[in-house]
Amino acid sequence: MRRAANTTIGVIVLAVMLFPLYWMVNASLLPSTELIKPSPVWLPVHGTLDGYRNALSSQGRHLLTSVYVALGTVGVTLAVAVPAAFGLAQLGAPLRRTLLFGLLVAQMIPGIVMANAFYVAADELYLLDTPLALILADSTLCVPFAVLIVHTFMRGIPVQIREAAQLDGASALRTLWSVILPVSRNAVITAGLFSFLFAWADFLFAVTLTTRDEAAPITVGIYRFIGAHISDWNSVMATGVIASLPVAALLVVAQRYVAAGITSGSVKD
Repeated sequence: MRRAANTTIGVIVLAVMLFPLYWMVNASLLPSTELIKPSPVWLPVHGTLDGYRNALSSQGRHLLTSVYVALGTVGVTLAVAVPAAFGLAQLGAPLRRTLLFGLLVAQMIPGIVMANAFYVAADELYLLDTPLALILADSTLCVPFAVLIVHTFMRGIPVQIREAAQLDGASALRTLWSVILPVSRNAVITAGLFSFLFAWADFLFAVTLTTRDEAAPITVGIYRFIGAHISDWNSVMATGVIASLPVAALLVVAQRYVAAGITSGSVKD
């Protein structure tokens, strides 16, 4: 009886949490005339794909920009965070406690403060309205978080593994690439996934560093699309569904790596 009650409560909580997602999908398939009726239409019996056609025709460029920025952010973040975490966790870097504390402090800086500074820097470097500006801006917040995740995992790797590689003549870089990195796969995937999610969902840096509509990612594209199509809610909801699909697919594929990467760093043998 207790298991059945817990299952029932879990199903109810899950249904409440997923209801906005269901309503977004439902509204994206309903004609605009159905959405303005006094009583809600719960199933898209007379559904239409016009909203998706309109969304793809107007938001396709923004989607490609978001994919480029998110993948670029993941690449820059991992290229910086993995060697940094390896040095802090395995090589006994000097002042590592101070550096880790600094990374924690960096997580507390308000985004709006950084956005203003990024705008000035991007304007001076002629990087406004370019994906590179968004990649660098997003990476500044993703790198400290990724270093902390990967560092926590690498601390649990036995030192004997690294020492055995060094006895075989491997350099520090070769040890990281051939020995430590394969062992830390789950943590690296977790850090990369969270970096992708942050860059994909970023709005503050995107709206600050893009002044032209064609250079904006999907978050800014949806914001401006809503303002221009406030009466065309099926197209607005279809845009939200399309923007959610890549992230949802990525989470489904990488969920077991994320679970292992989050929990393994907190378990000691």
